[in-house]
Amino acid sequence: MTRHPMLRLIAAALAIILQALPSGAAFAQSARTELLLYCGITMVRPMTEIAQNFEKRENVKINIAQGGSEDLFQSARKSGVGDWYLPGEPSYYQKHLKEGLFGEHATVGYNQMALMVQKGNPKGVKPDPRELLRKDLVAIVGNAESGSVGQEAKHILDGLGIYPRVVKQAAFLAPDSRSLVNAMKKGEADVTMNWRATGFFPDNVGKLDVIDLDPKLARPQALMLIQLKSSRSPEAARRFLAYAAGDEGQAIFRKHGFLDNKIPAK
Repeated sequence: MTRHPMLRLIAAALAIILQALPSGAAFAQSARTELLLYCGITMVRPMTEIAQNFEKRENVKINIAQGGSEDLFQSARKSGVGDWYLPGEPSYYQKHLKEGLFGEHATVGYNQMALMVQKGNPKGVKPDPRELLRKDLVAIVGNAESGSVGQEAKHILDGLGIYPRVVKQAAFLAPDSRSLVNAMKKGEADVTMNWRATGFFPDNVGKLDVIDLDPKLARPQALMLIQLKSSRSPEAARRFLAYAAGDEGQAIFRKHGFLDNKIPAK
């Protein structure tokens, strides 16, 4: 009889231990290598699909942190963790290269700026960035301090000598391309300048129209998927670069309205 309390204690301890142990499925899940991609807002859709395909090929789990390109870089720098960085245009690579975080990279497609208007273009907006200055239009643009869409808009408008005037007249500055699209869909503006691929996303195409600009003005901008030196799984990270830049990855980028990496270099 004196053994019974001890036996009960042992049984209770075993039960606690067994409950703490992961099930077979959960253990297999926890054994997967976790990787982190810092991805600019505009590229989240194709990169999510590419990541899901890659997860099926290898025993990895890819988490995606999304946001404005500059904000993402600062997060990667301050945290010291992560495997890849995909900004919305190549200027971020040149800007931050000296900080020593970047390793190998691959071009996975091209971004290109365009004007975006309400469906059917009811205000008759022309394919000219100067339309952002029309007094009869409510215009919005991206914030050049937070994301690639604002920085590229500034570059184009500076080239025309009108950036300060556009910013002064704009209803507001948005942090990223998604915010611009959402504001347009809510009817908060008549026109914006945004990455053209966003206008072809399934949930946007029925509400917004894209007005292409002269490519001499709105040059295609390379999307550089950059491997970070903080990666703890550099071989897997390299294979992901190759997959995203390869035929399957490029088909996904085209499906989401992007120019693929096969366009001739300028």
